[in-house]
Amino acid sequence: MEDLQHNPADRQKTTADAVESRMKIELRDIGIPPRPTILVQIEQETAKDNPDFLFLAKLLGQDVALSAGVIKVANSPFFSFGKKVPTVQEALLVLGLKQVLRTIAGLSLQQVFKHVPNMDRFWDASATTAEVSAMLVKEIGNGIGIRPEDAHTFALFRDSGIPMLMIPFPEYRDVLTKANQEETVSFTDMEEQAIGLNHALLGAQLAEDWLLPEETCQAIRHHHDRATLEGGLDLTDRTRHLIAVAQLAEYLIQQKTAQSQDCEWKKLGDASLACLKLTPEQLPELAQACLPETTG
Repeated sequence: MEDLQHNPADRQKTTADAVESRMKIELRDIGIPPRPTILVQIEQETAKDNPDFLFLAKLLGQDVALSAGVIKVANSPFFSFGKKVPTVQEALLVLGLKQVLRTIAGLSLQQVFKHVPNMDRFWDASATTAEVSAMLVKEIGNGIGIRPEDAHTFALFRDSGIPMLMIPFPEYRDVLTKANQEETVSFTDMEEQAIGLNHALLGAQLAEDWLLPEETCQAIRHHHDRATLEGGLDLTDRTRHLIAVAQLAEYLIQQKTAQSQDCEWKKLGDASLACLKLTPEQLPELAQACLPETTG
């Protein structure tokens, strides 16, 4: 066998494999929150030839927060048909069973991490980014190959690794501040330099464990990676488009609200626009069409 010391490519691969192995061990130590029981129950019912919508509505009705969340999503601009949906049963019909599963998964995140303090602004930002992402897909059109509901789900889960790192790493809030202010080094590299892990890896693992689509999991794993947006990795265009849409949504929201400012658009903005075949001149019109009036 050829000596690895004389083969830089093999040595680099060996190092990368070692890092990935170490991260998986540390992931197990931190613990990925298990898939909520209600997701399993809903999936079992939806797998039947004739799912019982009354049973599903009753099941969701046992959790006031989830019920309210499902109705809110069904009444959001990218699902609404002009008539407000007042009940869980009607929301199920509007959303469809597959989207109900993803909606419940996204809504469950906040409940799973309710032990993490001072995260209200984080969850609000994730929800707003998800809604604007879905509106952007609807406005841009079908040419990018993803659906509004796909963009919505991805944006909800994109940063789900952040609350997982808050408890085991008390210094993580300071790490986030520094990563948000860094103009050249990637966000995840900043995390790994500080704590040896990054939120994208954790979020992707959670999404896999919760049985989200593979392209969504890959997008979560690589959403701070400029090379992904530029086609440097063997990932689908849909994966890249999920990343680019959420990045654009976050930027438009920050521009309007002047809140939660970071340097991600400086690092990823031009690559995101190129990925979506958009120009900076189109952004004001997209912002006007996609940002909710309550934002700001």
